[in-house]
This record gives sequence, structure tokens and C-alpha cells, in this order.
Amino acid sequence: MLPQYSVPAPRPKIVRELALITVLYALYRFGRLLANGNVAEAFANAAKVWDWERGLRLPSETTVQAVLLYHDAWPKLANIFYTGVHFPATIVFLIWMFRMHPAHYVWVRRTLTLLTAAGLVLHLAFPLAPPRMVPSFGLVDTGRLVGPSPYGDVETGGLANQFAAMPSLHVGWALVVAIGLIAVGRSRWRWLWLAHPLLTVFVVVATANHYWLDGIIVFALLTAILLLLPAPGRAGLVTQVREARAAGTPRALRSP
Repeated sequence: MLPQYSVPAPRPKIVRELALITVLYALYRFGRLLANGNVAEAFANAAKVWDWERGLRLPSETTVQAVLLYHDAWPKLANIFYTGVHFPATIVFLIWMFRMHPAHYVWVRRTLTLLTAAGLVLHLAFPLAPPRMVPSFGLVDTGRLVGPSPYGDVETGGLANQFAAMPSLHVGWALVVAIGLIAVGRSRWRWLWLAHPLLTVFVVVATANHYWLDGIIVFALLTAILLLLPAPGRAGLVTQVREARAAGTPRALRSP
């Protein structure tokens, strides 16, 4: 059996990465806002999604929200999580991966880029009003009820696109964070990172910002992307070890 070796991966240039992430974020914001004007279509699609979920026998989002509304403090905590964890957690995760696991960082960045791009395409092709905006669904807009909320009136736009519910990038990015941490972890407890996307699913549904299908679709998209972009693994490690040996640089190898 080939011994376990670790070949340090070159760290990407930080200036290049910052520029790339800035451009990607600008495109992300611009792409989401493009779907903001399709109000009638967004509400028509909301009715379709609600009917599809009932046809699939998915549990009603009202049942999940009832759990959240059981205690007065829970809706505000859920809103804080929804508005305050999505971007900061992803940024901290990317910085940590960049410093500690450069090879996996590149994989994660590519995965996030493809997932976000696919999400933006769906936002444009299928604008969707979130359940909190459809009174007939019987859900409460917890952001307006107790705050905080990133959204303003439809006419004024707020800080984010109102009609980019499908798919849920909150759930998608949380999944990428958990999968990345599991991929580089060694502890048997690393699987507990899955609590992050699971909590995110509960929060986005219970606050009436997303439907179940928003999370299911982003999970399907991420699965397809991970099949195209497998994580750096044993096969890649074996290749690196052989190349290092062929180059006559055994000092570059070290036992873990």
C-alpha cells in the first residue's frame, strides 16, 4: 500500500482571489436584481410551487412555522440567523480554507461559483415570490413581525431581490460550507457540520422566506456540480506523490 504523504498545494495569489471574488459578488448582486421586475410571473409561480409541494405530499411550511412561533423569542433569533449568518459564515469559511487548505479552497471556490451561477439562471428563468408574500398560504412574515429583515417594499426594492427564492442560495452555500469542512476534517465529529445546513433549512422555511422545493432544487444542483468537480482526494494525492518522486524532490513530502 502506498504510504500516506501530504504534498503542500500552492496557495493562490491573494490579490487575484480578492479581485475575482469581488467581480463574482458584483455579478451575483446584479443577476439577482434583474429578476425583480417580474412581479406577476413571480406570484403565478408561487401558486405553482405551492400546488407542486402539496402534490408531492411535502409537509406544509405552516407546520414548520408553527414550531418557530411557539416561543416569542424564537422568530427574532431565526431572523437574525437568516440576515446575519449567510454571508459572514461563508466569508470566514473561505478565508480559513484559503489559509489552511489551499487545494480545497480552489475546489470550494469553483463549487460556489458554479452553484451561484446556476442559481442566478434559475432566478431569471423562474422568478418566485416567497411564501411570506402570499397571504392565502397562511404564513407570517417574521421579518416584518419582529425584525430584522433585509427586505423592503416591493416598490422600493430593499437590500435584496424579493423574487429570487428558487433555489435557496442560503441553503446551497450552507451545504458547501459543511461539505468543505467535512472534506478537510479528520475527526469523527466532523459530520456535525451538517447541522449548519439543516438549521438553515429550518430557518428559511420557518421564516417563510423559502419553500421546501427551494432547498431540494439547490441540493440537486450542488450534487450535479460535485459530480463534475470532485474534491481533492486520494487519486490526486497519489498523482502528486508520483510526480514529486519523478522530479527527485522527496523532501517536499512529509508524513502527516
